[in-house]
Amino acid sequence: MTWYPLEPVDSGFFDAAPVRHRFVVDVPVPPAELWKSLSSDASVSAWGQSVKAVTWTSPRPFGVGTTRDVTLALGAMTVRERFIRWDEGSGYAFCAVASNRPGLRRFAEDYVIEASGGGARLLWTVALEPAGALSRATPALTPLVRLVFGRLVADGKRYFARR
Repeated sequence: MTWYPLEPVDSGFFDAAPVRHRFVVDVPVPPAELWKSLSSDASVSAWGQSVKAVTWTSPRPFGVGTTRDVTLALGAMTVRERFIRWDEGSGYAFCAVASNRPGLRRFAEDYVIEASGGGARLLWTVALEPAGALSRATPALTPLVRLVFGRLVADGKRYFARR
């Protein structure tokens, strides 16, 4: 597989990226169960069809520097991720270090888990900067990115409603 490297990010990227989406996901399970799912072997791929596979490429225990490959269902895109924040039980953040498709300069996601009513709330931020020809299409890409990641939000809500 050919890998296209991406530029690294820091936490400031979540507020400065040209394309940012913030999702609030309330689920009817305790925060510990939401964390268990996010840090499991399957992670978000267990939630539904949006993510085809998650392959952790670092041994447990996970933490800052942990790596994994995530394959999205749409477009057969695989992204190699490196964790830049790991707060055991309450959230993590990662940036993509490479992708098997060109078109991204920088990409990162941030997950924060909070208690909410009788369940958990996931505060999820997706931040990206397109590269090359895609950078000129940023205004058109923004709703598409929201739609794709919004599907994962819907998958997660259905997944936890069944538990």
